Amino acid sequence: MYVRHLTLRNFRNYADAELSLDVGVQVFEGANGQGKTNLVEAIGYLATLSSHRVSSDAALVRFGEKSAIVRAELAHRNRTLAIDVELQKSGANRARVGGQPVRARELSRYFTTVLFAPEDLALVRGEPQQRRDFFDSLLVTHSSRLGDVLQQYDRVLRQRNSLLRSAKSQRLDASALTTLEIWDEQLITHGSVIIAERLALVERLVPHLQDAYESLVDDNHHPGLSMRVTALADGGRLMDDDQTGEQRGTVTLAEIESRFAERLRAARDKELERGVTLVGPHRDDVTFWLNQLPARITASHGESWSFALSLKLAAAQLVRSESRTGDPVLILDDVFAELDAARRQRLAAAIAGFEQVLITCAVLTDIPEPLRKHTIHIRAGKIIDREDASAPAELAASELAASEQQAERSDD
Repeated sequence: MYVRHLTLRNFRNYADAELSLDVGVQVFEGANGQGKTNLVEAIGYLATLSSHRVSSDAALVRFGEKSAIVRAELAHRNRTLAIDVELQKSGANRARVGGQPVRARELSRYFTTVLFAPEDLALVRGEPQQRRDFFDSLLVTHSSRLGDVLQQYDRVLRQRNSLLRSAKSQRLDASALTTLEIWDEQLITHGSVIIAERLALVERLVPHLQDAYESLVDDNHHPGLSMRVTALADGGRLMDDDQTGEQRGTVTLAEIESRFAERLRAARDKELERGVTLVGPHRDDVTFWLNQLPARITASHGESWSFALSLKLAAAQLVRSESRTGDPVLILDDVFAELDAARRQRLAAAIAGFEQVLITCAVLTDIPEPLRKHTIHIRAGKIIDREDASAPAELAASELAASEQQAERSDD
């Protein structure tokens, strides 16, 4: 599946934009603040309903407007499909597929992207929540049903935490304890599915990660992944032979449910004391390994960057092998500038086989020459004809000033 045409209305610094795209590699070139990243952000939003730069949809709506529209015409083999979403500065967003209203979160069923940006270095060095979000987004890509399970788990977790907070200030009576046990059952039911799916995902992703890392780095540093699962731990350590506290190997859904229940019972007093749920997939983490050492602690900046990029390439390969809609759209936002010449060439080779690759850059010479065949120039929120080899490098002073003011709001 690839994007054949993109339409933007009041999105970021684009009042009105139309862009036709081809298969293969497309390069969006423009200085910082011109709007190149806004284009790929819009495409990524259609697939994930989230931005890789901001947490609030309101920031995506053009300054002074109440709503924005992102529309794409997708193509796969001999058929096309139009999808769009209307983002509201306040209120619920609205989505359509083929002109028919759908729930916004259903868009992921029709369209998949894998995006890598400098912010993704936090996957290696950042907090557990960022790693959980990455893996959960991959789960939803594989099965939209998991999106509902994740939502149900979050709902149960909020309700259970609310009850535990109430327990801190007053002694629970028998009816309240019964209510807590009901929430326990639902937490275990939904949480065990999430744990099982995450563990299976890690197992499937590892070989793709190893291949991607070696192709990018041209060396085998033995990259690996493992899950730290609170529901499977006993006294801070998993109930198996692994002394690192990491879950490796296969565990059944029934085993997860049983051990999850045991851990909840064991943690009951601490949870009542603290007023928060201490066991479950919301407290789990993924450990990234290089040379059998945790990358978060031991990897250099360059190794962390290579690992994060390899992880995204591995995700793209996994989606390609499992998706019924073909390749994901692979998006590389300002990536090549961070790589040396050798790794630029290796990355170019690694992405060559994908149906559509979208690359942003501030300096065109950062991109290996064979990838520059289809270059689109972005100037102050305007898309310059890719065939215009004499596209102006600079704007008139007044136009550039307006661009810079809008850039401050767009965070591009």
